[in-house]
Amino acid sequence: QVQLVESGGGLVQPGGSLRLSCAASGSFFSVNAMGWYRQAPGKERELVARITGGGRTSYADPVKGRFTISRDNAKNTVYLQMNSLKPEDTAVYYCNAVVLVASTPPDYRYWGQGTQVTVSS
Repeated sequence: QVQLVESGGGLVQPGGSLRLSCAASGSFFSVNAMGWYRQAPGKERELVARITGGGRTSYADPVKGRFTISRDNAKNTVYLQMNSLKPEDTAVYYCNAVVLVASTPPDYRYWGQGTQVTVSS
């Protein structure tokens, strides 16, 4: 099986920064696309940022210019650097990865357990 372990969440003041990380572990052949989603109480989960296996990135409009997604393929890890944080960024952040568990298809979509990010003064 595959596990995605997240870390880096916490409480931060508006304007502050946090860096989230998510490492894939277990038995698999490769990790392809990875991304970060978030879900605030009473709201649906939304895509925050995504990075392909080739390193192409995309961002949701509310975080453009403030967040940066990156990955370290040798460590099977994806990061989310969050700067200039706002109260509206408060949510549970979930790591997501598309994983090829063997050398041949199919691949599977996995989710991390979620890490709380709270932006408050």
